[in-house]
Amino acid sequence: MVSESLPTFMGVDYGSKLAGTTAAAMVHNGQIELWQSARGQDADDFLLKLILEKRPATVFIDAPLTLPKVYSQLPYSSGSDFFYRTCDREVQAMSPMFIGGLTARAIKLRTTLAEHGIAVLETYPTQLARILLPDEKSYKKDLATLPVIAQLLQDQMNYAFAQTPTDWHQFDALLAWLSGFRHLSGKAILYGDAHEGRIIV
Repeated sequence: MVSESLPTFMGVDYGSKLAGTTAAAMVHNGQIELWQSARGQDADDFLLKLILEKRPATVFIDAPLTLPKVYSQLPYSSGSDFFYRTCDREVQAMSPMFIGGLTARAIKLRTTLAEHGIAVLETYPTQLARILLPDEKSYKKDLATLPVIAQLLQDQMNYAFAQTPTDWHQFDALLAWLSGFRHLSGKAILYGDAHEGRIIV
């Protein structure tokens, strides 16, 4: 599963701005390293500095990067979906409108990073967990099961974890990274409509 020819990339679980729930994963010195914002720290500043320091070619982020297509169509039609994109419905993700502040922050981050030549693509770790760990009903429910589930994920990856994830945000960052690996290896599943926004898993 290891390919030295792949460009560098990072997986990110994106959280509330000050909650300390934003985590990132990336290969460094042959292992997958983890980073996480601290509670009270500005997650966007933390992430922007980390990305510009590590310089991945692409960031795979667990956050909506587009809005439902109705918002780019005038005049509006009452029969349009004002809440969900096609990709959201396909993976049962939250509406970008329900988490509007996070969506706006993510789109701004993508725009800022594009100015630095770094691409940002959308992923959804929960969907990859459903695919790779279908029997693990305690995913994101019971922290006590995290070491066991993390080992199951480790067994499916050729890169060793530099450190064991200590919370579900770090675990989701690893899943986001793995979605990036699958995408760059031509093995990802693409959900949604290319004109509206895709989720890569």
